[in-house]
Amino acid sequence: MEHIQYRLPWSASGTERTLTLFRFGSGARKAYIQASLHADELPGMRVAVELKRRLLELEAQGRLSGVIELVPVANPIGIAQMFQATHQGRFEFSSGKNFNRDFPELVDVVAPLLEGRLGGDAAVNIALIRGAMVDALAAMPAANSELDGLRRLLLQHACDADVVLDLHCDFESIMLMYAMPQHWPRLQSLAARLGAGVTLLAEGAGGSAFDEACAIAWLRLAERFPEANIPLACAATTIELRGMADTEREQCVDSAHAILGYLADQGLISGDWPAAPASHCQAVPFAGAQYACAPHPGVVSFLQPLGAHVKVGDPLFEVIDPLTDRQSVVCASTDGILYARERLRFAQPGLWLAKVAGSTPIRQGRLLSD
Repeated sequence: MEHIQYRLPWSASGTERTLTLFRFGSGARKAYIQASLHADELPGMRVAVELKRRLLELEAQGRLSGVIELVPVANPIGIAQMFQATHQGRFEFSSGKNFNRDFPELVDVVAPLLEGRLGGDAAVNIALIRGAMVDALAAMPAANSELDGLRRLLLQHACDADVVLDLHCDFESIMLMYAMPQHWPRLQSLAARLGAGVTLLAEGAGGSAFDEACAIAWLRLAERFPEANIPLACAATTIELRGMADTEREQCVDSAHAILGYLADQGLISGDWPAAPASHCQAVPFAGAQYACAPHPGVVSFLQPLGAHVKVGDPLFEVIDPLTDRQSVVCASTDGILYARERLRFAQPGLWLAKVAGSTPIRQGRLLSD
């Protein structure tokens, strides 16, 4: 195992923050896994603990057939953001920006480096593109903030990977995944191993989240250079490891084992490994997700359990204003699976309280919320 540490730029005088990465194995193929980019989403960090233990064992046994890079704490800025005993790891205090948005979009800076160099050999093209991505990131002007520096470091390590797994969770949630539709065939065994309840697919969800920044550049380069043989060489996905409170040991051990099984499917771990289950969850368009909000303030009572299959008109939750006695029931506007609920129980203006994954697109434009 190689232990790599980076000092983030622009720390306050007298202080510094460090990004830590562990590298296992060797070989031509590579997987990159990071946890808790939203620093208060801790199930991924707990899963990373188990991954590190098992990867050390597998490396000692000589069973790693490629490189696996693991970042257990992908956000050293957010991990320290406590406010009145409450962890605030989603938005940077200094800028108000979401830690998982606005990653560098590589297509425009990489394309000029590739003009006249790409041809019919897919393997040669992959190597050229990955080299150009690394060079383009290294050539960018110096980072102007800790957050900017963090984004670049994470993307520098992920941009040349065959597989990128970004470990997150929702407030209260079933196991689920986000991915580009073009990668779904390659990710089905991961969904099956994890026991995911649904996978949400989008080609450009808006906001340049980490997984999208890693994956979509290959699609856009293939469009820009149609005469060249450019595969979608980076299969990236965000894994929502249930809810924020789901750090129980048994669940996290099982999730780590599922991820390692998927890496074995991808040829990165050798030896015998249990086969992935034959069945997997349904994949639906992310544009088909209902984000249900309350029509007024009040205390919230949910009327459906997580994972419930609901129909249009089924009640999702009720909200009651304790001062005016105004009461409303918010219902499903699509057939689908109730996959996430807000952890707070008092309705806030404009903030979602329940999410339903439907198969019919009902939204347009930017799909990710902040």
